Amino acid sequence: MSKKFTIILFVSVCMMFLIVGTKFVREVGILHKYPKPEYFSAEEEQCRPAYSQLNDKEKAVYHALWAGIRNREDKIQLPYEIDGETYTKLYCLVEKQEGDFFYIDSTYYTARKLREARIAYREDKSVYDEKIRSFNSVKSAVISRASGANDDYNKAMRIHDSIVNRCKYVTGEDELYTSTAYGCLVEGEANCEGYAKAFNLIATECGLRCVLVTGTTDTGENHAWNQVMIGDEWYNMDVTWDDSDIAGDTRREYFLCNDESFGATHTADDSYFKSFECKGASNAYYKRNDILADTVEKAEEIVRRAAAQKAPEIEIKFANIKVYRDFKRDYIDNSYIFEVLIDAADDGDGPMSMQVRDNEKELCITLLLYK
Repeated sequence: MSKKFTIILFVSVCMMFLIVGTKFVREVGILHKYPKPEYFSAEEEQCRPAYSQLNDKEKAVYHALWAGIRNREDKIQLPYEIDGETYTKLYCLVEKQEGDFFYIDSTYYTARKLREARIAYREDKSVYDEKIRSFNSVKSAVISRASGANDDYNKAMRIHDSIVNRCKYVTGEDELYTSTAYGCLVEGEANCEGYAKAFNLIATECGLRCVLVTGTTDTGENHAWNQVMIGDEWYNMDVTWDDSDIAGDTRREYFLCNDESFGATHTADDSYFKSFECKGASNAYYKRNDILADTVEKAEEIVRRAAAQKAPEIEIKFANIKVYRDFKRDYIDNSYIFEVLIDAADDGDGPMSMQVRDNEKELCITLLLYK
């Protein structure tokens, strides 16, 4: 082999490695300049309680994802290289906590190391301008109604009731929009995640501190619900379980609950952020409305007061299982409740019928009265 041929061969091999290497470097982004880290303002962070638990590096990546998804980008350059586990955590947080992003998929691309995020969308992006307009129109109407409330407690109740009255529960893990705020607010059908995303979005837009929590129920099923701050106390909220899908039937058994009662049926998954302790009492629904009974006599007092006011529905929350069962046995099973109702109403309006809705897990009884 001549010296000249050897040189040519060597140069050719070097050129081949240079071309392949350049292509590899370009594709994996080794020499890409990282975008400058950006963060939410203090005010923006205040309404993102889950984001506030992240470290600075994670916050910058979360913000980069948020900004890119808002612009509906397919690929988003990240300000730092992160491992796949961290990316999974941050993507899932954005997808769960940012209810406006109904158009991104719950599935995502990941790798051992990432410096660029690839975003999967539920449909072709050309359909989203119209969907976003519809979504914003409905969202504005719900926000407008809630914003007219005189305090945070009633604001949360208006959001809760608006969602219950607007949406129907459907099963399905992720059938296009059922797990999104769009499915809940626009299409009127959602699973638990869709309900929770809608409440989280509207509550945040109305100035409440709120998060979406994922976890399991006491039967081991995956579930999603909310935590919301009223005053300076955190409370649990499960809008899905308060929706009976019966017109006019708005339950509040899971409206503003503390951990003591709520924890019997809900266990949070703290993998991506730590859920908040809910020890609140002053704004708990049953406490605030004086319908919490720690004795059978207190339960009768609640019934008499509501009957005298001619309330069509009487709700009672019991402090413990013994009081619940004693009241149910003596007043419901033995029908003494009718004597109490007739005596308290004292109006001689004639026959009365009653439907009893009982929930032993939550120690709640609701009486629906009909003339």
